[in-house]
Amino acid sequence: MSRSHGQLETVTVAQPDRDTLALRGALTFATAAHALAEGGRALAAGAQTQLDLAGLTRADSAGLACVLALAAAAHRAGRHLQVRHWPEGLHALAAVCDVAPLLESTTAPA
Repeated sequence: MSRSHGQLETVTVAQPDRDTLALRGALTFATAAHALAEGGRALAAGAQTQLDLAGLTRADSAGLACVLALAAAAHRAGRHLQVRHWPEGLHALAAVCDVAPLLESTTAPA
């Protein structure tokens, strides 16, 4: 993906069960496009109703945009994507950007 402070930033998209899409690693400007592409493909091919962010080690505004875009993709497919285990910083960013209401029932950190 990209180097940040001498370390390679990566994000993986996993499907630990039929209902869950899980993001792991750094969800940043360097990795968000990859996560969105992989997550979008998984959502199009599956029936996921949960997006698990517990495995995120770092996230920024591009990561927030990715989460919003994945929720929108699920909505277009007729599903509500419940976002679980928000990292505290990402949840705070969503509140500051006033986009938390777009994910109203899912923004509380778990």
